[in-house]
Amino acid sequence: MNALAATTRNFRHACRLINVDQKLEMSLLIPFREIKVECTIPMDDGSLVSYVGFRVQHDNSRGPMKGGIRYHPKVNLDEVNALAQLMTWKTAVMDLPYGGAKGGIGCTPKTLTKSELERMTRVFTQKLQDLIGTNIDVPAPDMGTNSQTMAWILDEYSKFHGYSPACVTGKPLELGGSLGRESATGYGVVISTEALLNEHGKSIKDSTFVIQGFGNVGSWAARMIHEKGGKIVALSDITGAIKNPNGIDIVELFKHRETGGDLSDFNGGETMDPDELLFQQCDVLIPCALGGVITSENADDVKAKFIIEAANHPTDPEADEVLYKKGVVILPDIYANAGGVTVSYFEWVQNIQGFMWEEKVVNKYLIQYMRQAFRDIKDMCHTHNCSLRMGAFALGVERVARATILRGWEA
Repeated sequence: MNALAATTRNFRHACRLINVDQKLEMSLLIPFREIKVECTIPMDDGSLVSYVGFRVQHDNSRGPMKGGIRYHPKVNLDEVNALAQLMTWKTAVMDLPYGGAKGGIGCTPKTLTKSELERMTRVFTQKLQDLIGTNIDVPAPDMGTNSQTMAWILDEYSKFHGYSPACVTGKPLELGGSLGRESATGYGVVISTEALLNEHGKSIKDSTFVIQGFGNVGSWAARMIHEKGGKIVALSDITGAIKNPNGIDIVELFKHRETGGDLSDFNGGETMDPDELLFQQCDVLIPCALGGVITSENADDVKAKFIIEAANHPTDPEADEVLYKKGVVILPDIYANAGGVTVSYFEWVQNIQGFMWEEKVVNKYLIQYMRQAFRDIKDMCHTHNCSLRMGAFALGVERVARATILRGWEA
């Protein structure tokens, strides 16, 4: 099931759970605005190439819309729609004053030079500059983009509207970025994992972990889990996968990578088939890579007791049902990976205030928000006798529906 169909299905189930009126349900589902633009740029060799860019602005009932911009060859309108909708429920679950948005350009960033990426980003910003901004829609980095991309967007946007650091988040520190932003999603994953394990009388120190994906989120999560005494028994990235029943030494792995080594040639574990990673024996499985990796075909082979969805939509709805019957507890993506957008909110607040916080202040508030959201989800689960995923969706949808009604959506 593709991401849009899966997200819409979860949304509709949540609407049934909390008795949302059918007309309001349709209103909440339909995006506020869909934007498709052509970005034609001169390449370094003098040729002209056109790329297609998208921005879907899903909902603004609770505040400005918020969501990443990804550069990836598989970016399409359906995917961007699904991720924009997920951002609406995610920001509501975390009780942030935002709605959801998402954007992207269909390209292969690795094949573009830095100057070509800059030109493409600036053209994309020019096409969107009157539809984004501090109080309208606040982009952030995503797959294939980074703080440099946000710096270009800030600069191009500021040519039209004056210096506006709060128009994007995930910026370099020198341009108003927040301390703690780089590690935020991974740290949020660890905070949410602790909350779930504590609920079941367990701890990170007493648990074994398998992590799929060793990019920004996976590497920070692995580092923090290792520091807390958790045993990571298998790990994968784009170069391969390794396993070690005695635990992978994450400190040594970081040193290995810093010297140019790959996961596949790290001698701290036995190489394995990356396709088998999800089915390793462990207490906690953390998918941090692509969506749709756990399906109805392979869900029965998952041996983990807990799944923490650090990636967006890693579990298909059919797989959800199989795992639920097996007693596997899944912490859904719209909560588990919300640390990034939460610290993006803190960055936005700091930019508006013109006053930057110390990292310990950022982390203190992140812990506070993540723990409160977990309590709110659990309360919803108890009220409706449902899974954590449905509890999270019901919480997010209820908050957005309430804001929509209060603002007078039928007027």
